[in-house]
Amino acid sequence: MSWQAVVLTLFPEMFPGFLGMSLAGRALEQGVWDLRTHDLRPHGLGRHRAVDDTPFGGGAGMVMRPDVADSALAAATEGRDPLPVAYLTPRGRRLDQDMVRDLAAGPGLVLLCGRFEGIDERVLEARNVRQISVGDFVLSGGEPAALLLLDAVVRLLPGVMGAGERSAEEESFSDGLLEYPHYTRPADWAGRAVPPVLLSGHHGAIAAWRRERSEQDTRERRPDLWAAHEKRGAASTFLPGGAGHRN
Repeated sequence: MSWQAVVLTLFPEMFPGFLGMSLAGRALEQGVWDLRTHDLRPHGLGRHRAVDDTPFGGGAGMVMRPDVADSALAAATEGRDPLPVAYLTPRGRRLDQDMVRDLAAGPGLVLLCGRFEGIDERVLEARNVRQISVGDFVLSGGEPAALLLLDAVVRLLPGVMGAGERSAEEESFSDGLLEYPHYTRPADWAGRAVPPVLLSGHHGAIAAWRRERSEQDTRERRPDLWAAHEKRGAASTFLPGGAGHRN
């Protein structure tokens, strides 16, 4: 059974986009995952198929109507095995690699792409929709966020990365740290030399250098990740069998 992606959007022509290329595109052709788009516009009201209205309480912009979103969700999921539904919004829980792994391990996902100022909260509550943010910034709509999320998930599906699946274990966030820097030929480029330890052939020293650089870069560039990493380390000292545990 392939991993199922159903995308509800006002712009179905934006899909598969770059997901139709490279490893994700090949996996899509091979049936490792399946992508279906559902146009929100036909569920709009009136002659112009309006999908939005002015917000109660005033304010700039428009809000997608709950009846329109609910109708689209019902039509897109009719006759299909139940899948979790997610709405891409800056108000959601921030996407991280742990969440990506959880999503990849599931049967698939229905992605609701908002526009305007967002979607009426009532349909999100009624449908138990999971709200996900791809970062602390605002996009013009949920489509770029949906593409980003799908790219992160699809590459973790069995068989997609092929021989590269082992490298996924060492990527950024795989253990809560940023990945170490990479180097290749030539060993000296524009007066910049590759760190000598990487040319030493000493696997233990190389592993230690990579770990040190991961920790250093995480401390300097992502203090939030480093704080979480330190907290996990401190917690493990109090767990039976944890590092530093003493009876």
